[in-house]
Amino acid sequence: MNKQTLEDIEVTGKRVLVRVDFNVPIEEQGVDKLPQYDQRIRASMPTIRYLLDHSARVVLCSHLGRPDGRVVEGLRMAPIAARLEALLGRPVKYVQDCIGPEVEKDVAALKPGEVLLLENLRFYPGETANDQMFARALASLADIFVMDAFAVAHRAHASTVGVPQHLPSVAGFLLAREIEVVGNVLGHPERPMGALLGGAKVSDKVQVLENLVPRVSVLLIGGGMGVTFLRALGLPTGRSQIEEDLLETATRVRHQALAKGITFHIPQDVVVAREFEPDAQPLGVFSAEEVPEDSYIMDIGPRTVEIYIRNLQRCRTILWNGPVGVFEFPAFAEGTTKLARAMASLDATTIVGGGSTAEVVEELGLADRFTHVSTGGGASLELLGGKELPGIAALANRGM
Repeated sequence: MNKQTLEDIEVTGKRVLVRVDFNVPIEEQGVDKLPQYDQRIRASMPTIRYLLDHSARVVLCSHLGRPDGRVVEGLRMAPIAARLEALLGRPVKYVQDCIGPEVEKDVAALKPGEVLLLENLRFYPGETANDQMFARALASLADIFVMDAFAVAHRAHASTVGVPQHLPSVAGFLLAREIEVVGNVLGHPERPMGALLGGAKVSDKVQVLENLVPRVSVLLIGGGMGVTFLRALGLPTGRSQIEEDLLETATRVRHQALAKGITFHIPQDVVVAREFEPDAQPLGVFSAEEVPEDSYIMDIGPRTVEIYIRNLQRCRTILWNGPVGVFEFPAFAEGTTKLARAMASLDATTIVGGGSTAEVVEELGLADRFTHVSTGGGASLELLGGKELPGIAALANRGM
């Protein structure tokens, strides 16, 4: 990685503004259960502890939820500050604003080794609009900026690309690790390398597919995108949603993979249901050639699971992005669960590409058995697709 990191800059005594990603699902899960879903908070601990250990004056900023540029009481950062305080084992000051005289006063009062958490950035419309006045106001709070929020590195927001225009800016340890891991996957993986791609849509992963085909030895497709690949082969898919405009793309990717001698698999058998509902029950397991017209494909079948595991076992590097079934419906989580457990047991470099896939391994208690679990879904996909992310591009390069 050619971006400067914390270790390339002097932070002692400095006011350091850190863009973290504390966007935890507090609306869905509730405040009381925060210790059970605080992975994103814990992921930034190495950066925060390093700064505190080096006597920096630490100012943290993050968004939470989607308040759409207005104050939403249920999305204030107070519970996050309390959880952060428990994790750090030291006081965390919290101010109910991001900019302005009150914030400036509290930041000025910070002593070396102290930490303050700002209010939800997205209470201000200027955050997502990358408003330069808002960015300058944030930057005025600090001497140095640290970007450690990989999950929003693909967003050109005030706190990701605006602030670096006004301050010396470096990558935090979490962000540096994400860049390093993806860089190794795309550039120097231990081979053979395999990719398991699932999730709802081909459109989400077109660039990833096209960027990985020249690099992998094994390509396995599942989930909703697997359904589109099945239809592209002329196979029946019942009432399942199909991305009709991407059938040609699916065909092209398949032909490219086969032309390069890649082991390429789409589901051979599937689990179907009459309804696409959380309480739906399996109608049964069917061959991919015999899916009933009045059914929905909900999961990969046991024969496909066996084939996928057998192929993954011969890989030295594995990238996984996207569940292979409707994992959020308990009756259709089996395929994803079995593949997750199989990968967790392998002696290989195993990388989970964030988003819903990260949620799967965390829910199964397997996160610590994978080499790397990305903190960013959309950002991870764009980086794997070969894109330069705005929040990374804005940081200083080494040698500057």
